[in-house]
Amino acid sequence: MLAIVGGLLVVLLLLGRFAPGSGARQLDWHPTRSVEVEIQNEIDDLDQMREAINSRRRARGQDELTEDEVNERVAEDLRALRDLRGGSA
Repeated sequence: MLAIVGGLLVVLLLLGRFAPGSGARQLDWHPTRSVEVEIQNEIDDLDQMREAINSRRRARGQDELTEDEVNERVAEDLRALRDLRGGSA
């Protein structure tokens, strides 16, 4: 029984290794969204978040944040997090 199960496993592994094409092609699978759409969604999300932050800042009478300032804040937060972890990250 173990030899049959082992042989079946070896056959399946060899089939997966040497079968032409990819598993996605074998299953006729296509991603639901393209990479370009995903990138555009990320850009839109970031724009919406920055606009929400700036609307709150305007309501408090503060200056709006630019994209560069947001990037600087993120870099500072990452540095602080790395320092808290002891510089191992």
